[in-house]
Amino acid sequence: MKESSRAVAALVLTALCSSGALSTAWAQAYPNKPLKYVVPFAPGGPTDTFSRALTGKLAEQLGQPVVVENIPGAGASIGMDRVAKSAPDGYTIGLATTGTHAINPALYGPRLTYNALKDFSPLTIAVGYINILVVNPSVPAKSVGELVAYAKANPGKVNFGSAGNGSSNHLSGELLKSLTGAPMQHIPYKGSGPALTDVMGGQLTFMFDSPSTVMPQLRGGKVRALAVTTVKRSAHAPEIPTMDESGMPGYSEAGSDLWYGIVGPAGIPRPIVDRLNTEIIRALRSPEMVERLKVQYLDAWPTTPEEFQKIIESDNAKWSKIVRASGARID
Repeated sequence: MKESSRAVAALVLTALCSSGALSTAWAQAYPNKPLKYVVPFAPGGPTDTFSRALTGKLAEQLGQPVVVENIPGAGASIGMDRVAKSAPDGYTIGLATTGTHAINPALYGPRLTYNALKDFSPLTIAVGYINILVVNPSVPAKSVGELVAYAKANPGKVNFGSAGNGSSNHLSGELLKSLTGAPMQHIPYKGSGPALTDVMGGQLTFMFDSPSTVMPQLRGGKVRALAVTTVKRSAHAPEIPTMDESGMPGYSEAGSDLWYGIVGPAGIPRPIVDRLNTEIIRALRSPEMVERLKVQYLDAWPTTPEEFQKIIESDNAKWSKIVRASGARID
């Protein structure tokens, strides 16, 4: 009964706002209490570190606390489900990623408890990031083309690790395998750290991973970089060529742009969506966040809500194809 009453109230309020009757008053009154910001991952990781810096700036700008709540589990789907089922009043928002909105729908199928395309109010993409293809220094390949040739000449010998089935670094490897037809065996790990350790130790041939994990080892000479997954070279590692430059045409179009975005439940009144969009982008452009993004090898990627929705839809289609081609499923 409570859920039904809340839904009716939300519909009435949304209708009033859309008609203009309450738009101005609503925007002026919001926010008048603390906001909840859901991070669908465990504390301490890159998504959590980024989110705590961002919410600190948002709290300053909005004049209300923005409380981070970590709700990890099931590939971030538990936290995203919590956001989707929250009241659409602008007081619960959360961190979405390429994984939660473009990969999980195909990976979990009907077991996913939220609809990535319909159950959220996209606010803005916050940042983009890259994956870097790295190999053990002893691997006789100085380019992606040489790695592919090596795999074809040594069937059963080349393997790659990932943070787990369906992770973006797993699917980055599957995309390379699909485009080239090279025999490469995927080995899932419980996190990127252990996989990278085995690349350095020679138990794995290669892996794709984010700069925050890879760059310290790359600079220490413990791994060798072959390519980045994005359309353009990264400002954080301009010496590393793109996959397309490395002889893998079509790689970037198939699904390579990775992002963190901010969403709320579907039905948030437009004045609140616009206010949050403005404040998040303002926070991202603050000197403190600019420095934080550099440290985490992230690139600000502000969008309108409509642009974000289109990217979710486009990436959902792209990554679904890769998931299906890989055969990855979560049972």
